[in-house]
Amino acid sequence: MKQKTEHQKGTVENIYQLNGTVPIVKAIPFGLQHILAMFVANIAPILIVASACGLSDQNTAMLIQSAMLIAGIGTLVQLFPIFHKIGSGLPIVMGISFTFVSILCFVGTQYGYGAIMGAVLIGGIIEGILGLFAKYWLKLIAPIVSASVVTAIGFSLLSVGANSFGGGSGSEDFGSVQNWILGSVTLLCCILFHIFAKSYWKQLSVLFGLVVGYLLAIAMGAVDFSALKDTSIFAVPHLLPFKMEFHPDAILSVTLIFLVSATETIGDTSALAASGLNRDVAKEETSGSIACDGFVSALSSVFGCLPITSFSQNVGLVAMTKVVNRFTIATGAGIMILAGIFPFFGALLATLPDAVLGGCTIMMFGTIVVSGLQMISKCGFSQRNITIAALSLSIGLGFTQCADLFRIFPQMVQTVFAQNCVAVVFLVAILLNLVLPKNMDVTIPSKSES
Repeated sequence: MKQKTEHQKGTVENIYQLNGTVPIVKAIPFGLQHILAMFVANIAPILIVASACGLSDQNTAMLIQSAMLIAGIGTLVQLFPIFHKIGSGLPIVMGISFTFVSILCFVGTQYGYGAIMGAVLIGGIIEGILGLFAKYWLKLIAPIVSASVVTAIGFSLLSVGANSFGGGSGSEDFGSVQNWILGSVTLLCCILFHIFAKSYWKQLSVLFGLVVGYLLAIAMGAVDFSALKDTSIFAVPHLLPFKMEFHPDAILSVTLIFLVSATETIGDTSALAASGLNRDVAKEETSGSIACDGFVSALSSVFGCLPITSFSQNVGLVAMTKVVNRFTIATGAGIMILAGIFPFFGALLATLPDAVLGGCTIMMFGTIVVSGLQMISKCGFSQRNITIAALSLSIGLGFTQCADLFRIFPQMVQTVFAQNCVAVVFLVAILLNLVLPKNMDVTIPSKSES
Protein backbone atom coordinates (compact mmCIF):
# COMPACT_ATOMS: atom_id res chain seq x y z
CA MET A 1 0.00 0.00 0.00
CA LYS A 2 1.33 3.41 -0.96
CA GLN A 3 2.25 5.73 1.84
CA LYS A 4 -0.32 8.48 2.32
CA THR A 5 0.69 11.98 1.28
CA GLU A 6 0.79 14.73 3.88
CA HIS A 7 -2.51 16.30 2.77
CA GLN A 8 -4.29 12.92 2.91
CA LYS A 9 -3.23 12.09 6.47
CA GLY A 10 -5.24 14.79 8.16
CA THR A 11 -2.83 17.21 9.78
CA VAL A 12 -3.31 20.74 11.04
CA GLU A 13 -0.66 22.02 8.60
CA ASN A 14 -3.21 21.36 5.85
CA ILE A 15 -5.00 24.57 6.83
CA TYR A 16 -2.66 26.30 4.37
CA GLN A 17 -3.62 23.90 1.56
CA LEU A 18 -6.83 24.13 -0.46
CA ASN A 19 -7.44 20.39 -0.25
CA GLY A 20 -6.73 17.79 2.40
CA THR A 21 -8.28 17.09 5.80
CA VAL A 22 -7.60 18.62 9.19
CA PRO A 23 -8.40 16.92 12.53
CA ILE A 24 -11.96 18.02 13.27
CA VAL A 25 -11.15 19.28 16.78
CA LYS A 26 -8.43 21.54 15.38
CA ALA A 27 -10.47 22.59 12.34
CA ILE A 28 -13.50 23.82 14.29
CA PRO A 29 -11.80 26.90 15.87
CA PHE A 30 -10.76 28.14 12.40
CA GLY A 31 -14.27 27.56 11.06
CA LEU A 32 -15.83 29.28 14.08
CA GLN A 33 -13.52 32.26 13.56
CA HIS A 34 -14.98 32.75 10.08
CA ILE A 35 -18.55 32.57 11.39
CA LEU A 36 -17.97 35.07 14.19
CA ALA A 37 -16.37 37.45 11.70
CA MET A 38 -19.53 37.55 9.56
CA PHE A 39 -22.37 36.65 11.91
CA VAL A 40 -23.66 40.12 12.72
CA ALA A 41 -23.34 41.27 9.10
CA ASN A 42 -25.26 38.17 8.00
CA ILE A 43 -28.36 38.94 10.06
CA ALA A 44 -28.28 42.77 9.89
CA PRO A 45 -29.87 43.00 6.39
CA ILE A 46 -32.72 40.77 7.62
CA LEU A 47 -33.37 43.05 10.60
CA ILE A 48 -33.39 46.20 8.43
CA VAL A 49 -35.66 44.87 5.67
CA ALA A 50 -38.02 43.10 8.10
CA SER A 51 -38.41 46.33 10.06
CA ALA A 52 -39.10 48.35 6.90
CA CYS A 53 -41.76 45.82 5.85
CA GLY A 54 -43.39 45.80 9.30
CA LEU A 55 -42.86 42.08 9.94
CA SER A 56 -43.59 40.70 13.39
CA ASP A 57 -40.83 39.68 15.81
CA GLN A 58 -41.82 36.05 15.26
CA ASN A 59 -41.41 36.33 11.48
CA THR A 60 -38.13 38.21 11.88
CA ALA A 61 -36.75 35.48 14.14
CA MET A 62 -37.83 32.88 11.57
CA LEU A 63 -35.95 34.78 8.82
CA ILE A 64 -32.78 35.00 10.94
CA GLN A 65 -32.96 31.24 11.36
CA SER A 66 -33.29 30.81 7.58
CA ALA A 67 -30.42 33.24 6.99
CA MET A 68 -28.01 31.05 8.94
CA LEU A 69 -29.18 27.90 7.17
CA ILE A 70 -28.86 29.46 3.70
CA ALA A 71 -25.44 30.94 4.51
CA GLY A 72 -24.22 27.49 5.52
CA ILE A 73 -25.65 25.82 2.42
CA GLY A 74 -24.25 28.54 0.13
CA THR A 75 -20.80 28.23 1.67
CA LEU A 76 -20.80 24.45 1.17
CA VAL A 77 -21.81 24.89 -2.48
CA GLN A 78 -18.95 27.35 -2.99
CA LEU A 79 -16.49 24.99 -1.34
CA PHE A 80 -17.69 21.84 -3.09
CA PRO A 81 -19.35 22.72 -6.44
CA ILE A 82 -22.40 20.80 -7.59
CA PHE A 83 -22.72 19.60 -11.19
CA HIS A 84 -19.11 20.85 -11.58
CA LYS A 85 -20.60 24.21 -12.53
CA ILE A 86 -22.28 25.82 -9.52
CA GLY A 87 -19.66 26.88 -6.98
CA SER A 88 -16.05 28.01 -7.28
CA GLY A 89 -14.25 25.33 -5.25
CA LEU A 90 -12.56 28.17 -3.34
CA PRO A 91 -12.76 28.94 0.41
CA ILE A 92 -15.47 31.57 0.00
CA VAL A 93 -17.90 32.20 2.86
CA MET A 94 -21.42 33.22 1.84
CA GLY A 95 -23.91 35.41 3.67
CA ILE A 96 -26.96 37.66 3.25
CA SER A 97 -26.02 40.61 1.06
CA PHE A 98 -26.11 44.24 2.22
CA THR A 99 -26.12 45.38 -1.42
CA PHE A 100 -29.86 44.70 -1.77
CA VAL A 101 -31.05 46.41 1.42
CA SER A 102 -32.16 49.77 -0.03
CA ILE A 103 -34.00 48.37 -3.05
CA LEU A 104 -35.67 45.61 -1.01
CA CYS A 105 -36.87 48.13 1.57
CA PHE A 106 -38.38 50.14 -1.30
CA VAL A 107 -40.04 47.09 -2.89
CA GLY A 108 -41.27 45.80 0.46
CA THR A 109 -42.92 49.06 1.51
CA GLN A 110 -44.55 49.42 -1.91
CA TYR A 111 -45.78 45.88 -2.57
CA GLY A 112 -45.17 43.85 0.60
CA TYR A 113 -42.66 41.16 1.57
CA GLY A 114 -44.10 38.63 -0.91
CA ALA A 115 -43.00 40.84 -3.80
CA ILE A 116 -39.44 40.76 -2.43
CA MET A 117 -39.47 36.98 -2.52
CA GLY A 118 -40.77 36.86 -6.10
CA ALA A 119 -38.16 39.35 -7.31
CA VAL A 120 -35.32 37.51 -5.53
CA LEU A 121 -36.40 34.20 -7.06
CA ILE A 122 -36.38 35.54 -10.65
CA GLY A 123 -33.30 37.75 -10.19
CA GLY A 124 -31.35 34.89 -8.62
CA ILE A 125 -32.14 32.54 -11.49
CA ILE A 126 -31.04 35.19 -14.01
CA GLU A 127 -27.73 35.78 -12.21
CA GLY A 128 -27.19 32.03 -11.93
CA ILE A 129 -27.68 31.56 -15.68
CA LEU A 130 -25.33 34.48 -16.41
CA GLY A 131 -22.77 32.77 -14.19
CA LEU A 132 -23.00 29.51 -16.11
CA PHE A 133 -22.27 31.37 -19.37
CA ALA A 134 -19.71 33.74 -17.86
CA LYS A 135 -16.92 32.49 -20.13
CA TYR A 136 -18.57 34.38 -23.00
CA TRP A 137 -18.53 37.77 -21.26
CA LEU A 138 -15.75 37.59 -18.66
CA LYS A 139 -13.28 38.55 -21.39
CA LEU A 140 -14.64 42.09 -21.00
CA ILE A 141 -13.24 42.17 -17.46
CA ALA A 142 -9.52 42.74 -17.81
CA PRO A 143 -7.22 42.15 -14.80
CA ILE A 144 -6.98 45.90 -14.14
CA VAL A 145 -10.78 46.05 -13.91
CA SER A 146 -10.85 43.25 -11.32
CA ALA A 147 -7.99 44.87 -9.40
CA SER A 148 -9.82 48.21 -9.29
CA VAL A 149 -13.01 46.52 -8.07
CA VAL A 150 -11.16 44.63 -5.31
CA THR A 151 -9.54 47.87 -4.15
CA ALA A 152 -12.94 49.58 -4.13
CA ILE A 153 -14.44 46.74 -2.08
CA GLY A 154 -11.70 47.20 0.53
CA PHE A 155 -12.16 50.97 0.73
CA SER A 156 -15.96 50.64 0.90
CA LEU A 157 -15.67 48.31 3.89
CA LEU A 158 -13.47 50.63 5.95
CA SER A 159 -16.47 52.72 7.01
CA VAL A 160 -18.34 49.50 7.87
CA GLY A 161 -15.52 48.49 10.20
CA ALA A 162 -15.37 51.97 11.71
CA ASN A 163 -19.12 52.03 12.33
CA SER A 164 -18.92 48.66 14.05
CA PHE A 165 -15.97 49.88 16.13
CA GLY A 166 -18.09 52.79 17.35
CA GLY A 167 -20.92 50.50 18.43
CA GLY A 168 -22.98 50.09 15.26
CA SER A 169 -24.41 52.74 12.96
CA GLY A 170 -27.35 54.49 14.59
CA SER A 171 -26.77 53.08 18.08
CA GLU A 172 -27.50 55.42 20.98
CA ASP A 173 -24.04 54.97 22.52
CA PHE A 174 -22.11 55.30 19.26
CA GLY A 175 -18.54 56.39 19.90
CA SER A 176 -18.91 56.03 23.68
CA VAL A 177 -15.98 55.38 25.98
CA GLN A 178 -17.23 51.83 26.50
CA ASN A 179 -17.22 51.10 22.76
CA TRP A 180 -13.78 52.64 22.36
CA ILE A 181 -12.46 50.39 25.13
CA LEU A 182 -14.08 47.25 23.70
CA GLY A 183 -12.92 47.93 20.14
CA SER A 184 -9.40 48.91 21.16
CA VAL A 185 -8.87 45.97 23.52
CA THR A 186 -10.16 43.54 20.89
CA LEU A 187 -7.87 44.99 18.21
CA LEU A 188 -4.87 44.99 20.56
CA CYS A 189 -5.51 41.35 21.52
CA CYS A 190 -5.67 40.37 17.83
CA ILE A 191 -2.33 42.06 17.14
CA LEU A 192 -0.53 40.73 20.23
CA PHE A 193 -1.79 37.18 19.69
CA HIS A 194 -0.61 37.30 16.07
CA ILE A 195 2.82 38.53 17.20
CA PHE A 196 3.48 36.12 20.07
CA ALA A 197 1.54 32.96 19.15
CA LYS A 198 3.51 30.12 17.60
CA SER A 199 2.95 28.06 14.47
CA TYR A 200 -0.60 27.79 13.13
CA TRP A 201 -2.02 29.25 16.35
CA LYS A 202 -1.18 32.67 14.92
CA GLN A 203 -4.06 32.27 12.48
CA LEU A 204 -6.57 32.23 15.35
CA SER A 205 -5.77 35.82 16.32
CA VAL A 206 -9.23 37.07 15.27
CA LEU A 207 -11.00 34.38 17.30
CA PHE A 208 -8.81 35.18 20.32
CA GLY A 209 -9.62 38.89 20.02
CA LEU A 210 -13.34 38.16 19.72
CA VAL A 211 -13.34 35.90 22.79
CA VAL A 212 -11.41 38.38 24.96
CA GLY A 213 -13.53 41.28 23.73
CA TYR A 214 -16.75 39.33 24.38
CA LEU A 215 -15.73 38.39 27.91
CA LEU A 216 -14.78 42.01 28.60
CA ALA A 217 -18.14 43.15 27.20
CA ILE A 218 -19.94 40.75 29.56
CA ALA A 219 -17.94 42.11 32.50
CA MET A 220 -18.85 45.69 31.47
CA GLY A 221 -22.54 44.83 31.12
CA ALA A 222 -22.52 45.49 27.37
CA VAL A 223 -24.05 42.14 26.33
CA ASP A 224 -27.83 41.84 26.18
CA PHE A 225 -29.00 38.27 26.85
CA SER A 226 -32.71 39.16 27.01
CA ALA A 227 -33.33 37.90 23.46
CA LEU A 228 -32.43 34.36 24.56
CA LYS A 229 -35.48 34.03 26.83
CA ASP A 230 -38.05 33.49 24.08
CA THR A 231 -35.77 31.59 21.69
CA SER A 232 -36.57 27.93 21.07
CA ILE A 233 -33.86 25.31 21.24
CA PHE A 234 -34.87 23.51 18.03
CA ALA A 235 -36.97 24.64 15.08
CA VAL A 236 -37.54 23.37 11.56
CA PRO A 237 -36.95 26.03 8.85
CA HIS A 238 -40.11 27.09 7.01
CA LEU A 239 -40.60 26.61 3.26
CA LEU A 240 -42.47 29.38 1.42
CA PRO A 241 -43.48 31.24 4.60
CA PHE A 242 -44.74 34.13 2.45
CA LYS A 243 -46.86 33.97 -0.71
CA MET A 244 -44.69 35.09 -3.61
CA GLU A 245 -45.83 37.99 -5.78
CA PHE A 246 -44.35 38.95 -9.13
CA HIS A 247 -44.28 42.62 -10.14
CA PRO A 248 -42.30 43.47 -13.32
CA ASP A 249 -40.84 46.75 -12.01
CA ALA A 250 -39.73 45.11 -8.74
CA ILE A 251 -38.16 42.20 -10.63
CA LEU A 252 -36.28 44.56 -12.98
CA SER A 253 -34.97 46.69 -10.10
CA VAL A 254 -33.80 43.70 -8.05
CA THR A 255 -32.24 42.02 -11.11
CA LEU A 256 -30.13 45.14 -11.73
CA ILE A 257 -28.82 44.89 -8.16
CA PHE A 258 -28.05 41.22 -8.80
CA LEU A 259 -25.74 42.40 -11.60
CA VAL A 260 -24.06 44.77 -9.12
CA SER A 261 -23.71 41.90 -6.66
CA ALA A 262 -22.12 39.81 -9.41
CA THR A 263 -19.41 42.47 -9.84
CA GLU A 264 -18.63 42.28 -6.13
CA THR A 265 -18.46 38.49 -6.35
CA ILE A 266 -16.02 38.76 -9.25
CA GLY A 267 -13.86 41.06 -7.14
CA ASP A 268 -14.07 38.86 -4.04
CA THR A 269 -13.20 35.73 -6.01
CA SER A 270 -10.23 37.46 -7.66
CA ALA A 271 -9.04 38.84 -4.32
CA LEU A 272 -9.26 35.47 -2.61
CA ALA A 273 -7.27 33.69 -5.31
CA ALA A 274 -4.63 36.42 -5.30
CA SER A 275 -4.26 36.88 -1.54
CA GLY A 276 -5.01 33.37 -0.31
CA LEU A 277 -3.63 31.18 -3.09
CA ASN A 278 -1.07 33.55 -4.66
CA ARG A 279 -2.39 33.02 -8.18
CA ASP A 280 -4.86 34.46 -10.68
CA VAL A 281 -8.42 33.24 -10.49
CA ALA A 282 -9.56 30.82 -13.21
CA LYS A 283 -12.53 31.69 -15.41
CA GLU A 284 -14.26 28.49 -14.30
CA GLU A 285 -13.91 29.54 -10.65
CA THR A 286 -15.37 32.98 -11.30
CA SER A 287 -18.19 31.48 -13.35
CA GLY A 288 -19.04 28.97 -10.63
CA SER A 289 -18.89 31.66 -7.95
CA ILE A 290 -21.42 33.85 -9.76
CA ALA A 291 -23.67 30.87 -10.49
CA CYS A 292 -23.62 29.94 -6.80
CA ASP A 293 -24.58 33.51 -5.87
CA GLY A 294 -27.56 33.43 -8.16
CA PHE A 295 -28.99 29.95 -7.73
CA VAL A 296 -28.53 29.84 -3.95
CA SER A 297 -30.19 33.28 -3.74
CA ALA A 298 -33.15 31.80 -5.61
CA LEU A 299 -33.18 28.93 -3.09
CA SER A 300 -33.00 31.51 -0.30
CA SER A 301 -36.28 33.05 -1.47
CA VAL A 302 -37.95 29.66 -1.07
CA PHE A 303 -37.10 29.87 2.64
CA GLY A 304 -38.41 33.45 2.74
CA CYS A 305 -34.90 34.86 2.95
CA LEU A 306 -32.91 37.57 1.13
CA PRO A 307 -30.20 37.21 -1.57
CA ILE A 308 -26.86 35.70 -0.62
CA THR A 309 -23.39 36.65 -1.78
CA SER A 310 -19.69 36.20 -1.01
CA PHE A 311 -18.59 38.02 2.15
CA SER A 312 -15.67 40.38 1.70
CA GLN A 313 -14.79 40.37 5.40
CA ASN A 314 -14.08 36.65 5.15
CA VAL A 315 -11.94 37.24 2.08
CA GLY A 316 -10.00 39.67 4.25
CA LEU A 317 -9.70 37.03 6.96
CA VAL A 318 -8.26 34.55 4.45
CA ALA A 319 -5.85 37.20 3.21
CA MET A 320 -4.68 37.84 6.78
CA THR A 321 -4.43 34.25 8.03
CA LYS A 322 -3.70 32.35 4.76
CA VAL A 323 -6.05 29.61 6.00
CA VAL A 324 -7.57 28.32 2.74
CA ASN A 325 -8.41 24.69 3.52
CA ARG A 326 -11.89 23.81 2.25
CA PHE A 327 -12.51 21.18 4.93
CA THR A 328 -11.67 23.70 7.64
CA ILE A 329 -13.99 26.37 6.23
CA ALA A 330 -16.67 23.68 5.83
CA THR A 331 -16.73 23.22 9.60
CA GLY A 332 -17.80 26.86 9.77
CA ALA A 333 -20.56 26.16 7.24
CA GLY A 334 -21.67 23.27 9.46
CA ILE A 335 -21.84 25.63 12.44
CA MET A 336 -24.08 27.99 10.45
CA ILE A 337 -26.41 25.15 9.47
CA LEU A 338 -26.62 24.10 13.12
CA ALA A 339 -27.43 27.70 14.02
CA GLY A 340 -30.26 27.51 11.49
CA ILE A 341 -31.66 24.34 13.01
CA PHE A 342 -31.01 25.32 16.64
CA PRO A 343 -32.07 29.01 16.86
CA PHE A 344 -30.84 29.35 20.44
CA PHE A 345 -27.27 28.82 19.25
CA GLY A 346 -27.66 31.51 16.60
CA ALA A 347 -29.26 33.91 19.07
CA LEU A 348 -26.32 33.42 21.43
CA LEU A 349 -23.82 34.28 18.69
CA ALA A 350 -25.93 37.35 17.84
CA THR A 351 -25.20 38.84 21.29
CA LEU A 352 -21.66 39.67 20.15
CA PRO A 353 -21.37 43.48 20.51
CA ASP A 354 -20.65 45.54 17.39
CA ALA A 355 -17.65 47.25 18.98
CA VAL A 356 -15.94 43.89 19.55
CA LEU A 357 -16.57 42.88 15.95
CA GLY A 358 -15.29 46.25 14.74
CA GLY A 359 -12.03 45.80 16.62
CA CYS A 360 -11.34 42.66 14.56
CA THR A 361 -12.63 43.77 11.17
CA ILE A 362 -10.62 46.98 10.86
CA MET A 363 -7.42 45.09 10.08
CA MET A 364 -9.21 42.54 7.88
CA PHE A 365 -10.77 45.22 5.68
CA GLY A 366 -7.46 47.02 5.37
CA THR A 367 -5.96 43.75 4.14
CA ILE A 368 -8.44 43.75 1.23
CA VAL A 369 -7.30 47.25 0.24
CA VAL A 370 -3.68 46.11 0.24
CA SER A 371 -4.61 43.00 -1.81
CA GLY A 372 -6.27 45.24 -4.40
CA LEU A 373 -3.21 47.48 -4.59
CA GLN A 374 -1.00 44.42 -5.02
CA MET A 375 -3.23 43.26 -7.88
CA ILE A 376 -2.94 46.69 -9.53
CA SER A 377 0.83 46.49 -9.15
CA LYS A 378 0.84 43.04 -10.72
CA CYS A 379 -1.08 44.41 -13.73
CA GLY A 380 1.74 46.89 -14.30
CA PHE A 381 1.80 50.67 -14.18
CA SER A 382 1.29 51.41 -17.85
CA GLN A 383 -0.37 54.72 -18.67
CA ARG A 384 -3.53 52.85 -19.66
CA ASN A 385 -3.73 50.88 -16.40
CA ILE A 386 -3.03 53.98 -14.33
CA THR A 387 -5.83 55.84 -16.12
CA ILE A 388 -8.35 53.03 -15.62
CA ALA A 389 -7.52 52.50 -11.94
CA ALA A 390 -7.17 56.18 -11.03
CA LEU A 391 -10.28 57.42 -12.80
CA SER A 392 -12.56 54.54 -11.81
CA LEU A 393 -11.53 54.73 -8.14
CA SER A 394 -11.72 58.54 -7.95
CA ILE A 395 -15.17 58.63 -9.55
CA GLY A 396 -16.49 55.59 -7.72
CA LEU A 397 -15.20 56.52 -4.26
CA GLY A 398 -15.62 60.27 -4.72
CA PHE A 399 -19.05 60.55 -6.31
CA THR A 400 -20.70 58.10 -3.93
CA GLN A 401 -19.54 60.24 -0.99
CA CYS A 402 -21.81 62.95 -2.44
CA ALA A 403 -25.00 61.03 -3.18
CA ASP A 404 -26.84 64.24 -4.25
CA LEU A 405 -24.72 64.25 -7.41
CA PHE A 406 -27.08 61.57 -8.72
CA ARG A 407 -30.34 63.41 -8.01
CA ILE A 408 -30.89 64.37 -11.69
CA PHE A 409 -31.06 60.67 -12.59
CA PRO A 410 -34.11 58.35 -12.32
CA GLN A 411 -34.77 56.72 -8.96
CA MET A 412 -33.60 53.35 -10.24
CA VAL A 413 -30.18 54.77 -11.20
CA GLN A 414 -29.90 56.44 -7.80
CA THR A 415 -30.78 53.18 -6.05
CA VAL A 416 -28.14 51.21 -7.95
CA PHE A 417 -25.27 53.70 -8.00
CA ALA A 418 -25.67 56.63 -5.58
CA GLN A 419 -24.25 54.82 -2.54
CA ASN A 420 -22.57 51.81 -4.15
CA CYS A 421 -19.00 52.72 -4.99
CA VAL A 422 -18.20 49.17 -6.15
CA ALA A 423 -20.86 49.35 -8.88
CA VAL A 424 -19.62 52.77 -10.06
CA VAL A 425 -15.97 51.67 -10.07
CA PHE A 426 -16.89 48.55 -12.04
CA LEU A 427 -18.93 50.48 -14.63
CA VAL A 428 -16.30 53.18 -15.16
CA ALA A 429 -13.45 50.65 -15.33
CA ILE A 430 -15.33 48.51 -17.87
CA LEU A 431 -16.11 51.53 -20.08
CA LEU A 432 -12.54 52.81 -19.92
CA ASN A 433 -11.19 49.34 -20.71
CA LEU A 434 -13.40 49.24 -23.81
CA VAL A 435 -12.72 52.74 -25.18
CA LEU A 436 -9.10 53.51 -24.28
CA PRO A 437 -6.47 52.63 -26.91
CA LYS A 438 -4.40 49.57 -26.10
CA ASN A 439 -1.12 51.49 -26.11
CA MET A 440 -1.24 54.87 -24.39
CA ASP A 441 2.35 55.02 -23.19
CA VAL A 442 4.34 58.04 -24.30
CA THR A 443 7.43 57.08 -26.26
CA ILE A 444 10.39 59.29 -25.35
CA PRO A 445 12.63 59.80 -28.37
CA SER A 446 16.26 58.84 -27.96
CA LYS A 447 19.04 61.41 -28.30
CA SER A 448 19.94 60.10 -31.74
CA GLU A 449 16.41 60.88 -32.91
CA SER A 450 16.33 64.39 -31.49
